[in-house]
Amino acid sequence: MNRLNPNKLNLSKWTAVKPQNREKHFLVTQLLKDEEGVVQQCVLEAVLTHRQQIIPWQTLTQSESWKQGWC
Repeated sequence: MNRLNPNKLNLSKWTAVKPQNREKHFLVTQLLKDEEGVVQQCVLEAVLTHRQQIIPWQTLTQSESWKQGWC
C-alpha cells in the first residue's frame, strides 16, 4: 500500500476487507492529535450504521484489513 500522510486522512473513504455487521464502507470523520499536534488516532464512521470507532491511523495501512476508497 502507498504511504499515507496522517494529516490528510480526514474525510477519506475506506473499505473493510472483512466486513462485520454489514459495515463495509467507512469515512474518517476526525483526527485525534497529541499535545504536539501529531496525529495518533482517527475516528472511523460506518456509512451504513453511523457507528464510530477509534483506531490508530497506522491500522489503515494494513492491506489485509483495509482498502483505500469505496470498492
